[in-house]
Amino acid sequence: MKSQAAVMHAPQAAFTMEEVDIGAPRAGELLVRIEAVGICHTDLVFASGALGTPFPLILGHEGAGVVEAVGEGVSGFAPGDKVLLTFDSCGECRQCEAHLPSYCDHFTNRNYDAVRGDGSSPASMAGEQVAARFFGQSSFSRHAIATARNAVKVPDDADLATLAPLGCGVQTGVGGILRSLKAGPGSRLLVIGAGAVGLSAVMGGVLAGCEAIIVLEPRPERRALAAELGATATVDPAAGDLVEAVRAIVPGGVDFVFDTSGIAPVVQASLGVLAPNGMIGLVGVPGDFAAALNLPIVPTITFGHGVKGIIEGDSNPADFLPELVNLYRDGRLPVDKMITTYRFDQINEAIADSHAGKCIKPVLMFGDHQ
Repeated sequence: MKSQAAVMHAPQAAFTMEEVDIGAPRAGELLVRIEAVGICHTDLVFASGALGTPFPLILGHEGAGVVEAVGEGVSGFAPGDKVLLTFDSCGECRQCEAHLPSYCDHFTNRNYDAVRGDGSSPASMAGEQVAARFFGQSSFSRHAIATARNAVKVPDDADLATLAPLGCGVQTGVGGILRSLKAGPGSRLLVIGAGAVGLSAVMGGVLAGCEAIIVLEPRPERRALAAELGATATVDPAAGDLVEAVRAIVPGGVDFVFDTSGIAPVVQASLGVLAPNGMIGLVGVPGDFAAALNLPIVPTITFGHGVKGIIEGDSNPADFLPELVNLYRDGRLPVDKMITTYRFDQINEAIADSHAGKCIKPVLMFGDHQ
C-alpha cells in the first residue's frame, strides 16, 4: 500500500515528506495507521548516524494509532483497535521471561537496527528498501508495521495525541522512579533536567510519595512547570555549586539522583549529593559516547552508593502502559501539560523548536487531526 512518511536520507539531513510503499504485515506483525507520534531525543541521537543505523531511514518510536490489519498468528488485536506503540523485545530470553523486556537479550538488534531480523524492511521507495523498523515501528509514517510484542491496546475513547509519549519518554521517567530506583514514601529525589523524561520523573516522584523532589534545570519556564507538577524545590545550575545548592535544601543528601542530561561533569558532581545507600539512575545519553563516570571505590563502599543504567524505566509495557493510561485518566499523570502538537509535515519545525527550548514534548498529528 502507499503511505506518507518523513524520510531521512543521510545523517543529520532534514526529514522530507515522501510517498513510500508499505508491505502487508507478516506473521506476528500489525499494520497500524498512525494518528499521533511523539518526538523523542533518542530519535535525534540515531538521526546523527553515529550508531550505524542504515539510511534512508524512517524514525519515530512513540507512535499511537489504529490497527488496520493483523498478520498470521496475532491474537489479542483486531482491526479498529486503538494501540500505543513502544519498544520491541523477543519474548523468549531470560530477561523477557523475567518480565524485564527492556533488557531483552536482543534489544539492540530489535530496536536499533531499524530492519527485521532477516535484514528486510516493510517500507520501500521506487524499489529501494527504506529502513522502517526503528524500535519495532518507525512511526514517523502514516502507516507502520509493528509487532504484537510492542503494541498495547488502549480504550476506544483514548486521546492518542496525549498518550503517544507514554510509549517511551513517559514510561522511562515514571518507570525510572517507581520501577528502576523503587523510590518510596519519604524518600528524597534529585532530577537533573526538566525535559519530557525529567518532568515524567517528577510526576513519578509524586506518585511514589517522595518527601523532597528537587529539579536541576537551567530554563526558568521548565523550572516553573516542574514546580507545578510537584517538584518541592528547583535549582538553576548557574546559581553555583550543585552539591552546596542541593545540601542547602536537604542537608543529609538525597536517596536518588535521576539524570536525564547526559552531561558527565554534572553526573560526576551529583555523587556529592547522595545520602548513605543512595543511588544514581542514568538515563541521559551523553554527546560523547565515550563519556565516563569516575566512581571512587572507597567512598562508594563506605556509603553504599550505587549507579544504575536505566532503559525504558524497567517497564513491562503490557502491564505498565495501561497503568499509566489509568493514572492519566484519573488526573494523577498530567502529561498534557508538557505537550505541544504539530502537523506531521511540520516535523523539522517541531525538532527545531525542541532544540531551541520552545517546546518540551512535541507530538506530530496525522490525517484529520492535523
